[in-house]
Amino acid sequence: MATNKMSKSDLVQKISEEAKISKKQANTVINVFVDSITDALCKGEKVSFVGFGTFSTVTRKARKGINPMTRKEILIPAQKAPVFKAGATLKNFVKALG
Repeated sequence: MATNKMSKSDLVQKISEEAKISKKQANTVINVFVDSITDALCKGEKVSFVGFGTFSTVTRKARKGINPMTRKEILIPAQKAPVFKAGATLKNFVKALG
């Protein structure tokens, strides 16, 4: 089953066309956008886009797991992880696609 996906180059092309800017400028915009969100998350900040969603971090507790090769129990350390929670408008658009 083939899956459709949008790559970064597809997004650069779309932004370039819609904003009537060069692909180089569109690529810079995307890089600054991603870097800004990454920097904020590294500082422990949330990044919210009303209707679209919120980027944040969560701390996952240490837990026990099993090494699938040795079947021995291992300790998986606590770690921070980025999360995205979709906003109501985004959820409704996707839901409408059925």
